[in-house]
Amino acid sequence: MSETRIRVADHIKHNPGIHFNELVRTLDLAPGQVQHHIRRLLSEQSVRRSEFYGRTHYYPPDFDAWERGALALVRRETARDILGHLLEHGDARPDDVAQDIGVARSTLEWHLDHLVERDLVEKERDLHNRVTLVLTHPSRTTKLLDDVSPSLPERFVDRFDRLIDTLVEG
Repeated sequence: MSETRIRVADHIKHNPGIHFNELVRTLDLAPGQVQHHIRRLLSEQSVRRSEFYGRTHYYPPDFDAWERGALALVRRETARDILGHLLEHGDARPDDVAQDIGVARSTLEWHLDHLVERDLVEKERDLHNRVTLVLTHPSRTTKLLDDVSPSLPERFVDRFDRLIDTLVEG
């Protein structure tokens, strides 16, 4: 295996769920070069690929479908904040979560739709049809959150989204 391919595989191993553009940026390689090595790693089954919400993410081969979907989401700051809030405070109402993490309710709902779709959060309804947010796998979610540290560009995109929310609300 070439030195570059080892670098790519090692980076994916230490950053599971990383998306293609971030891989290119952090390794400072040409996109074609990364594509070539990714193709080889995929054919050797040293790496797995999954597409979520318009991005292709790469994982070590031992990550299951739930972990792959969850990692794609927890790389987004707002999703991480929602999960962190629920881990810290327990079950919560959506309005309280939106207020506590400082996002518009529409932004919260966008992220919640994906968190529910990937089985990280459940929306439970009471007799009056009021929604309470509940973590579906708290211990697995905690482990994933501990493993992910988002890149600077990923944080900038998340902060820009929050800025737009603030401007639209105001």
